[in-house]
Parts: sequence; C-alpha cells; structure tokens
Amino acid sequence: MNEQQHTPPDQGEELRTLPEQEAFVDEALKASEEHRRKKEHQQGIDLLIEALKYGIRKDAVYYRLGNLYIDRDDYTRAEYAYGRALEVNPKHVNAMHNLAVAYKRQKKISQYVKTYKKSQRLALRYPRNPDLSKEQKTHYRRLAGRTALWVIGAIVIVGGLLYVLLR
Repeated sequence: MNEQQHTPPDQGEELRTLPEQEAFVDEALKASEEHRRKKEHQQGIDLLIEALKYGIRKDAVYYRLGNLYIDRDDYTRAEYAYGRALEVNPKHVNAMHNLAVAYKRQKKISQYVKTYKKSQRLALRYPRNPDLSKEQKTHYRRLAGRTALWVIGAIVIVGGLLYVLLR
C-alpha cells in the first residue's frame, strides 16, 4: 500500500460521496491494524478518529480504537472506546470481552467479572460473529458444550431428588 492511503484527507479536503467515505473508513480500519502491528499507535488512533466523523462502521472503528488504547496501556480511553462500540452494537462480542480486559487491567474486579460473564453469554448467543478468531470460536463452542453438560447434569440431579422425595 502506498503512504497516501494511510493518511487522512487534507484539512480543507472533504470526501463528498458515500462510496468515498466508505472506502476511506475501510482503508482506515485496515491501516490502523498495520499501525498497531508496527506499534505506531498514535498514527492508527489519528486515522480512526478521522474516520469517526463519517459515522460509518462506528462499532468497528471504536473497537479498533480501543485495541490501540489497550496496546498503549491507556485503559481509561480503551474502556470508553469499547463502551462506545457497544452503544452502537450491543452484540459486539469482542468489544464486550475487551471491555472486561480493560476493567481487569484497571483492577476493577467486580466490573471485570460482570462484563466477562456478559461477553461469554453474548458469545453463546451470537457465535457467528465475524470478528471472532478461529481460536475464540473454538473456545466458545467448548464453553457451550460444557454449559450444556452442566445443565443436563443439574436436570438429572433435580429429577433424581424429586423422584426420591415423591416416592
């Protein structure tokens, strides 16, 4: 990719058409991940903040912004970004999970536990989230299987107790 694609439009330059804006936001999302891998956090943050003004794919933009802030150990801003991603898309499993991580790193343990549990329930309800990695999908499938076994076990135990009590 050339460097021109990684920079926001000049101050006076506005992207007028929706396809131009969508293309810029898509490119900003891709480029921000490249900046993240290169540990160029501020460049990625600047791109994503510029992309926010178009109001396109805001949940993805805020999610990536949160990732950059987490990498910079700026947990307060990461918490804010993940929270905004969840306002836009309450079913964003990864944003919920990473919000829990931000709470944990800030030692907000009760918020961490509550949010982590919420992320697990979301993952079970919406397993086909495109943002989930292969490892996360496998983890959630196993978790769903274990949860099903616990429920079946509880039903068997309660049924057995009822049988004994009603006999």
